[in-house]
Amino acid sequence: MLKELLLKNRSYRRFDQSAIVPMKLLREMVEAARLSGSARNMQPLRYMLFNDADSCSKIFPLLAWAGYMKEWPGPADGERPTAYIVQLGDLELSNDWWCDDGIAAQSMLLTAVEQGFGGCIVGSVQRDRLRDLLTIPDRYKIIQVIALGLPAEEVVIDEVRDGDIKYWRDGNEVHHVPKRGIDELIIH
Repeated sequence: MLKELLLKNRSYRRFDQSAIVPMKLLREMVEAARLSGSARNMQPLRYMLFNDADSCSKIFPLLAWAGYMKEWPGPADGERPTAYIVQLGDLELSNDWWCDDGIAAQSMLLTAVEQGFGGCIVGSVQRDRLRDLLTIPDRYKIIQVIALGLPAEEVVIDEVRDGDIKYWRDGNEVHHVPKRGIDELIIH
C-alpha cells in the first residue's frame, strides 16, 4: 500500500555500510523517475549512478548531512551510504525543471524503500568540487545528490509541538521528525 511506503520513506542518514545497493536497483530507481511526470514533458533530468566503495568515499565528504543537528558531522565510518545518485539538469533542454526534481526523487526513494533500502535527498552539496571530481560537463547543473543504503537507524514521525519543526535524536539515537497535523494543513 502506498501509505505504508510513504511512512517508511524517511530521510535516512545512517546505513549498514556492509550492504551494497545493487546497480540494478539504482537503474530501477531511474526508471521510476523516467516514468514520473515532467513539466511540459521536457524530461530535462539526468542521473549519475555510483555504488562502488571508491566513488562513494570520494563523494561522501562533499555533502552536508543534517542542518538542524549542527553538532553531528554526519554518518560515521561503517554507517555511510553505499550508493549515490547525482541528479542533474540538462541546461541544453531547459534551465527550469519546475518541480520535476522533487517528483523524480520521491519516485526513486519509494522504489528504494519498496526493495528494503532507504535514502536521503542531500541539497547541501559542494557542487564545484563534485563537478570536478566527476568531470561533469558544464551542460549539466547539479541539482542534488540522493544518498542510499540499507537503513541502520530508526526514524519516527511525531506531532509538531509548540511550532517546533526541527528534527532531533533522542538518547536511544532514534531520529524524530515532527510533522504538522492534517487540520493545520487544510484551509477551510
